[in-house]
Amino acid sequence: MRYMSSTEIRETWLKFFESKKHLIEPSASLIPVNDPTLLWINAGVAPLKKYFDGSETPKSRRITNVQKSLRTNDIDNVGRTARHHTFFEMMGNFSIGDYFKPEAIEFGYELLTSEKYFGMPVEKLYITYYPDDQVAKEKWISLGIPADHMIPQPGNFWEIGAGPSGPCTEIFFDRGEKYDKRGKELIEEDIENDRFIEIWNIVFSQYNANPDVPRSEYKELPNKNIDTGAGLERFACVLQGTETNFETDLHYPVILKTQELSGVTYTGQMAFKVISDHIKTLTFAISDGATLSNEGRGYVLRRILRRAIKYGRTIKFNEPFLYKLVDTVVEMMESFYPALRQTKEIVKKIILKEEEKFFATINDGEKHLLSSIKDGSLSGLEAFKLYDTYGFPIELTLEYAAENNITVDVEGFKTALLEQKNRSREARSVKGSMKSQDETYLNFTEPSKFVGYDQLQVEAKIIKIFEDGIVLDQTPFYATMGGQIADTGTINGLVVTDVVKLPHGQYLHRIETDSFTEGDEVLAIVDEATRNLTERNHTATHLLHQAIKDVLGEHAKQQGSYNGPTKFSFDINHYEAIKPEQILKIESIVKEKINEQLAVVTHVLPIDEAKKLGAQMLFGEKYGDVVRVVDINKWSLEFCGGTHVKNTKDIIDFVITSVESIGSGIFRFEGFTNEVVKNQDKYLGHLLEQISQLETKALSIDANVKFEAKPEVKGSFNDILNYRLYVQNLSNLVKNLEKENESKLLNSILASADSFTPNEIKETTYVLTNDLPQASLKPLIDVLYDKMKTEVVILINQTSEKASFLVKTKSKDAKAIIQALAKETLGNGGGKPDFAQGGTQNLEALTNYLKGNGLIWNI
Repeated sequence: MRYMSSTEIRETWLKFFESKKHLIEPSASLIPVNDPTLLWINAGVAPLKKYFDGSETPKSRRITNVQKSLRTNDIDNVGRTARHHTFFEMMGNFSIGDYFKPEAIEFGYELLTSEKYFGMPVEKLYITYYPDDQVAKEKWISLGIPADHMIPQPGNFWEIGAGPSGPCTEIFFDRGEKYDKRGKELIEEDIENDRFIEIWNIVFSQYNANPDVPRSEYKELPNKNIDTGAGLERFACVLQGTETNFETDLHYPVILKTQELSGVTYTGQMAFKVISDHIKTLTFAISDGATLSNEGRGYVLRRILRRAIKYGRTIKFNEPFLYKLVDTVVEMMESFYPALRQTKEIVKKIILKEEEKFFATINDGEKHLLSSIKDGSLSGLEAFKLYDTYGFPIELTLEYAAENNITVDVEGFKTALLEQKNRSREARSVKGSMKSQDETYLNFTEPSKFVGYDQLQVEAKIIKIFEDGIVLDQTPFYATMGGQIADTGTINGLVVTDVVKLPHGQYLHRIETDSFTEGDEVLAIVDEATRNLTERNHTATHLLHQAIKDVLGEHAKQQGSYNGPTKFSFDINHYEAIKPEQILKIESIVKEKINEQLAVVTHVLPIDEAKKLGAQMLFGEKYGDVVRVVDINKWSLEFCGGTHVKNTKDIIDFVITSVESIGSGIFRFEGFTNEVVKNQDKYLGHLLEQISQLETKALSIDANVKFEAKPEVKGSFNDILNYRLYVQNLSNLVKNLEKENESKLLNSILASADSFTPNEIKETTYVLTNDLPQASLKPLIDVLYDKMKTEVVILINQTSEKASFLVKTKSKDAKAIIQALAKETLGNGGGKPDFAQGGTQNLEALTNYLKGNGLIWNI
């Protein structure tokens, strides 16, 4: 077994599987394309899900890749262990309905043990398998793995909800007794150790998982698949003979640079490892178009950056330093990821800006921490507020606490953090499992031709009828894809409600009738007016995309789009708010290109030639060997399969009606083109109505409020953006007034807390209020509890529609009390032993309960 650089490892992996007739798939963007189930690409198989669930057919049924990946579920272990990372590279080989278990194991054995490839000694390999999977066990043994190196593991079964699933086999490399005197029991008992490193997992995807039945009753997949994942960093650790992944050539250059910048010598400290891992994550994610913000992907990256800074402070960094490491990351990784060089400067700028902001925030956080200390301790709730509001990692809070002899309620912090995670988990309604394969679609391979680029009416033959639609041998209907919605129209006079693309590329026309039979000759007609309107919006977004790049910079990449007959929307990434003057400049460029009457030309050519032309492609999207490129005077060149106008003059007019952040550094442009612009009076009227409503609401809160100058009504769509900006400013004004009013009301309520205190205070005191703001209830019960010095305070606030319950106690069980009250009043509730809350909409049940128990309820 010889030393291999990370570059050699990647090349060996890809060339081996290429020799086994696998198509090399480039690494996809870390930001998933058209997949709302994932926040990040987190495994090699993630960008290939549509092939495995059968919703799309790949160019090759054998694929190999080295996929950059990002996971944060084990972030607290990064730097503590030898192998945990947030950013890592996953090497994989995949079979979509082609070879299966025996061949996959043969490939694995040959690649690992042959001197032509990785040359690992057979005696160093240990293999786990699913106990029922005797085929896998016997295959490994037949190739030369000793029988006593085969370890059955009941957990070796891969499934994530409904969809493809199956047993797996894991490959471990034994680094020897130097790392642990114990033997294979470390694997058998799943004990964390540094001796046996899991380097590869091969999943035999052969069942359609069904959560409603036992695993033994899972049905076989119509197409069995192979899905594997091998960690590049772990291979590097083994083949380079390093103590941990962090001394390999995938991290050590960053650690050496960190050592140089800090003046602190690296001796294995956790801080160096955290910084190296996190700056790689930040560099790759931002390069792929992510930004830092308070939600979604941006929130994840902000936490990662702040965690890196926290550890940086332990090795004498007291000013921005992470941005200085970006050059090293790029130099280390650009041979395989050349796009890093193009985005390097913008990545550095974004990181520096965020670092400056956080170093300033640290001072505010320190002040809040000191002001929150009571009797030499910090509550779990305040510790969580420091974490959530000020971005203070709990480790940083504990560091301050230790320096100042302060105790911190860590358990209370963990409880608050868990509650937040539960809320976030519940808010995600989409699960990450693959869709179940549809065998009827997968088995349908008869070709069908799209002729809609040149014809909007054709005579065709029905070649297949499904329950939800029909397929024609040729069709003029465009299916929904690439941001463009499907054509409307008729087939034999019957309305086509939708058109979708099937796994093998045919178009399924959804049409409500059972009068057709296969073989029928039909007349398919696309609604020309709707198609033309849609084409104008689609071509306009191509102009918009290039105009955005001209104004904001080349880093601004398309993140999504919608092109229909009545409007367009276009999403891009950008690292800061887009200014009104920039929006107007972008709009003016598009208008200029429309007025120049530029020809819109479509080229159909090999993908390599298209790339040489400089055509833009949606990063992470999959393209065939031959692609369509939409060329607008060489100024805008994009890969695109959609339909377009012949000349920019056909767009007629263009206006941006709104630009807003939709989260995680993603901004959405919306607007109109073509005849829709003629509806300007109607749209302006709608905006003026919004303005009137907002101004009325603001005056109802504060009669003396002053408004900025209202845009002049000229009756032109050129003024729509100004109206939208005015509406947005008015909306922000109303929100601020509401907050100020709420704050004043809360202070007033708390100042008069004595008026809510009952004349008679018992062990359990029951307080009844009416029509108080919901936000005031928790602070009020806190004040009342401190004032009354009793065991339990139960606060019920009634409005005309519902009642809210709050219970606070230290000696009783608040959760049990709230649940009992909720049961009696036909409501609901829950919480923790010291504080709980709930409510009911059944005011009659509440009234009856109170009448039956008096004003004070004794437990």
